[in-house]
Amino acid sequence: MKRKVPILKTDEEAEAFLDQDLSDLDFSQFKPYRFELANKDARVNMRLPRRQLDALKAEAKKRGVPYQRLMRDLLERGLQSLKAS
Repeated sequence: MKRKVPILKTDEEAEAFLDQDLSDLDFSQFKPYRFELANKDARVNMRLPRRQLDALKAEAKKRGVPYQRLMRDLLERGLQSLKAS
């Protein structure tokens, strides 16, 4: 049976975990994660309906990311979709 990755709370725990044989890990538990490398040098101020902001924050919490990062990701996906059509 494949084992899951434990929740690691310190760098030391992570290093100790990585120092063992990991061939029996269940890799299906991992989700793709996009790192944001672009410099964020512009600021946007916009008004949203409260329900929309609350839904965005709830979705971000569910995914374990900051809501502004999710907002940027959704904006980027929307722009890519527009380019494709």
